[in-house]
Amino acid sequence: MRSSQPTSPTARTGSCLCGGVRFSIHGELAPIQICHCSQCRKAQGGPLATNVPVQTDQLQWLAGKLLLREFESSPGKVRAFCSVCGSPVYSQRCHQPNVLRIRAGLLDEPLDAPLAFHQHTASRARWWPEAQDALPQYDAARPT
Repeated sequence: MRSSQPTSPTARTGSCLCGGVRFSIHGELAPIQICHCSQCRKAQGGPLATNVPVQTDQLQWLAGKLLLREFESSPGKVRAFCSVCGSPVYSQRCHQPNVLRIRAGLLDEPLDAPLAFHQHTASRARWWPEAQDALPQYDAARPT
């Protein structure tokens, strides 16, 4: 991950709720992935999670990296959050050590990344309506 340097004009920036954790992403954003699994629901406190996969060499921590705390929510998967405000910041799988799944809601607007797909729809919150968009839907994890 890059060290703290000034952001480029094309960098996308984001932060946690309290602003203690701030970052920038350099390069084109991958499409936003929508996850409906029970772990994402509990980690987000809502019906789904919106994630942007980011290569670690595209990510620059601008402030607050030391505020991040990690929790291994399942074997080989960690979720990081701000220790001050509790905002979920990213998740990471051990088999993809160079990819962080940044929470899309942390990114500053305007955001030009398209939506990619819904996954784990079989375990979606029953109180939340089924997606009515034209995006691909997968009952479990999206096949790779």
